Amino acid sequence: MATTAELKDLCTQVRRDILRMVHAVQSGHPGGSLGCTEFFVALYKEIMHHNPAKFEMDGINEDVFILSNGHISPVYYSVLARTGYFPVEELKTFRKINSRLQGHPTTHEGLPGVRIASGSLGQGLSVAIGAALAKKLNSDNRLIYSLHGDGEIQEGQIWEAAMYAGSKGVDNIIATIDANGRQIDGDTDHVMPLGDIGKKFEVFGWDILKINDGNNIEEVISVLKEAKNHTGKGKPVLIVMKTEMGAGVDFMMGTHKWHGSAPNDEQLQKALAQLPETLGDY
Repeated sequence: MATTAELKDLCTQVRRDILRMVHAVQSGHPGGSLGCTEFFVALYKEIMHHNPAKFEMDGINEDVFILSNGHISPVYYSVLARTGYFPVEELKTFRKINSRLQGHPTTHEGLPGVRIASGSLGQGLSVAIGAALAKKLNSDNRLIYSLHGDGEIQEGQIWEAAMYAGSKGVDNIIATIDANGRQIDGDTDHVMPLGDIGKKFEVFGWDILKINDGNNIEEVISVLKEAKNHTGKGKPVLIVMKTEMGAGVDFMMGTHKWHGSAPNDEQLQKALAQLPETLGDY
């Protein structure tokens, strides 16, 4: 197991990766990626049972992760690479023609670690529930994890899936909602207020946990471990995780404007100055 200091160093390096990837092609989504860095590092380094060296699409006898809000692919790719799924050098190809690292994750390029194409918001929870049911049918006791944006849950399919999982007792899934309060067009409270997300899922039969500071690696790990203890008890598990879009870069925080905007040369250097290189840039 890595130390807290090592995990924090990895988070810093992942943030550097995110910024450099998006800047290089002047395209991508840095805001949510920066905000979810601790979640991905915790999940892949401390929580999930998985084998990067022997990736198989079926995920038998492994925990499986489904990224629903696929636009935050930069953080996904960085953590996959730095966990050993593919060479870190490949991050240089992000969003380039014929790259395996497309703007939204896809499967036909055969990128290790990616099991579904995502980016059409609202679909990932249905996929995750299907994968959880498949594990039950196969007597596979490993878990399904999924991540969703709070703006994403304005999609109706999310609620159909939530209703199904609760009513059928799909209790081998841990879904997390990145509750950063922002989406592409502004604050969620202005675009379409979400109310109390946890209570809504609870009414549908889910067991609810909260991460009050999703940019605190220790709290993220603690709650994810607690969530594992809530599985197998007849209810699907939901974590409502409060994060800050753009976390780690002061001028990217507190606004929705970096949801899908790339930093220019000057902004990149200003951001990287706040994130000292820890594990080596690609």
